[in-house]
Amino acid sequence: MKKYLTIATVLLVAAFASAQEPKTFTIVKELPITSVKNQYRSGTCWDYGTLGYLESEILRKTGRTYDLCEMFVVNKDYMDNATHYVRMHGFSQISEGGSCDDVIEVIRNHGICPEEAMPAPGSLTGDTLANFKVFFPELERTVSSIVWSSGERDLNRYTAEEQAPLRNDSPRPGWKSEVQAVIDRYVGACPESFEYEGKTYTPLSFAASLGLDLDDYVSITSYLHHPFNQWFVLEAPYKWRLKPSYNIPIEQLMDALDKALDAGYTVAWGGDVSGDFLRKEGLAMLPDGVVPTQELRQQQWDDWRFTYDHVMLIYGKAVDEAGAPYYLVKNSWGDSGPYKGIWYMSRDYMTLNTTYIFLNRHALPKKLRKAVR
Repeated sequence: MKKYLTIATVLLVAAFASAQEPKTFTIVKELPITSVKNQYRSGTCWDYGTLGYLESEILRKTGRTYDLCEMFVVNKDYMDNATHYVRMHGFSQISEGGSCDDVIEVIRNHGICPEEAMPAPGSLTGDTLANFKVFFPELERTVSSIVWSSGERDLNRYTAEEQAPLRNDSPRPGWKSEVQAVIDRYVGACPESFEYEGKTYTPLSFAASLGLDLDDYVSITSYLHHPFNQWFVLEAPYKWRLKPSYNIPIEQLMDALDKALDAGYTVAWGGDVSGDFLRKEGLAMLPDGVVPTQELRQQQWDDWRFTYDHVMLIYGKAVDEAGAPYYLVKNSWGDSGPYKGIWYMSRDYMTLNTTYIFLNRHALPKKLRKAVR
């Protein structure tokens, strides 16, 4: 997803610039994961991060390693997104971004295939060349033109009365085929059936063979503008499916994260990595003197300093040379940085910058697990 430069990022850069010695870490807990992928020039961290998480879940449950196809999810999800936009009469968002819920719903409704079963055309071939620079603007223009006679995408400059004449009387016939053709041309057509390890599958039968119960996965969040211990839909542009998250105090959320890792469960993470996320160092930590509190989280969310702009996989814990706690995080920007695509995020950074965690409900403490059923 798009990354936003904030004051916090400037402070982070300054903190690292003043550091005299590189940090050293001792691994406390490290769970098995699949290989690091590269979303390249596409806003699909939600896809890569969540499929990486589900691959680790399959590995935990069955011991088997899979490379699930990110572009299959993109194909189906962008068609779902376009359909939602048209059903909302254009009052929605056409976006490269998404959330963990999108991947679950695609697999539930459409299935999934392994990477090798869906070779993408042209420059999009493989995990490391997802370049949406040409693709997504064309998709936006196509979908917008179904609703708006001018192909207009920015309607905020018009009043409600001015918008009405710009809207088509109805969607033009055959629009779904038109949109699907654009998606297929750039990311590849999804296979109706394929061979894998000597067996023939459809995407749905392959998904059923993976041993995942899609009803097991829940989103946990922590904000003050909704009551705790209740579900609510996060007000974030990329959460267009409007799937709810369960709201608890941040101390409880961090405790749930720690206990999940200790019990052998990896966790998908959605949050803020503003700016370039210190790619060169492979680190994320708060500046000296910044204390992550529930109130500061809310303040930064309300004034837009803190956004939901990235999804990654948390798979372990470490401590630095001073004993401060960190998390091992698998990113989807290729094998860049000193840790080859792996990041060390301090617990304080995670506490302040987490939008939600997405995990298997069986990994939650017993009382919380009952609450989210």
